Amino acid sequence: MPVVESENVPGSRPSGAGAPLVEYDALSVTLPGTARPILDAVSLHLTAGEAVALVGESGSGKSVTARAALGLFPAGALIGGQVRVEGRDVVGADAATLRGVRTGKASMVFQDPRAGINPVRRIGDFLTESLRPAGGRSRAAARARALELLGAAGLPDPPRHLRQYPHQLSGGMLQRVMIAGALTADPRLLLCDEPTTALDVTTQAEIMALLRTLQRDRGLGLLLITHDLDLAAACCERIYVMYAGRIVEAATATELLAAPRHPYTIGLLGSSPRLHGELDRLTPVPGVPMGLLESAPGCSFAARCRFARPGVCDRSAPPLAPVTSLPLPPAPVLSAAPAGGGPPPRLVACHLADDLHQEEP
Repeated sequence: MPVVESENVPGSRPSGAGAPLVEYDALSVTLPGTARPILDAVSLHLTAGEAVALVGESGSGKSVTARAALGLFPAGALIGGQVRVEGRDVVGADAATLRGVRTGKASMVFQDPRAGINPVRRIGDFLTESLRPAGGRSRAAARARALELLGAAGLPDPPRHLRQYPHQLSGGMLQRVMIAGALTADPRLLLCDEPTTALDVTTQAEIMALLRTLQRDRGLGLLLITHDLDLAAACCERIYVMYAGRIVEAATATELLAAPRHPYTIGLLGSSPRLHGELDRLTPVPGVPMGLLESAPGCSFAARCRFARPGVCDRSAPPLAPVTSLPLPPAPVLSAAPAGGGPPPRLVACHLADDLHQEEP
């Protein structure tokens, strides 16, 4: 696949906005032997101090998108487009550039903490092994820094936890250790790949509150990968919705919840229970997500869409473009804004977007 040249792709930062921490510019990732790309011209951006969510079903490409910021791509994949972390393109970057990004600019909190920590080594070893070579610290200084990070992550007894093994901690405590480990590099960008999926509801709330506190106090950019649209709206200022490797809607959290404009987003909200108002029967999204061995000539969601129009939706793929006739006034957000003020444009990839603005989820 040829590399896509950088240009004003829908979904990238608005003209005149400040430089983002991370910017995906028409990123495409394709594995040989598949019928469609894993990622298809994905464009998004995130600025310092901003929390942004990437939402979608399993297999939509969310995790591949997040890992791309660290230069982690599937083996043998054909890569097109760019991923710039503080201006450095990690696509095709050399080892020294990738090392600089991974040890000083961006860190990742993975979904399963038990898969990310060596089970036969102590917590202290896990934290200090990256502090000593990367930070140039002595053993004592690395231990002091590890204690500081465990305290910042909300663990009650850092000296004792340094001596413990992973199996001696609960899932929530171990995820706090992973967060502390992600902070050892003093990153400006924190990538969180479904960090609360394996945790109970109470612990989920504690972990998300911790991440938001760290993000605000340290001025970090936070990219949250999740399949939970309500969680994304509660924790993030902006939301990108992804389906079958493409961004299908991008809006502020307020706009997205109040008036979704893509049928897939409407379906996600319709399948979520409501705490207020009448308790209606949930309406799941019909069908199953499109696999990598499947492709469609038109919209990838058309086969599951209750609004699909024959001869329109199945003929050509809709581009991700600004929508007209917004039903709500622009909501203030903590994100990059176009020149002259105002929030980023609302983007939807749907032939029928202007007809769906009054549709109830």
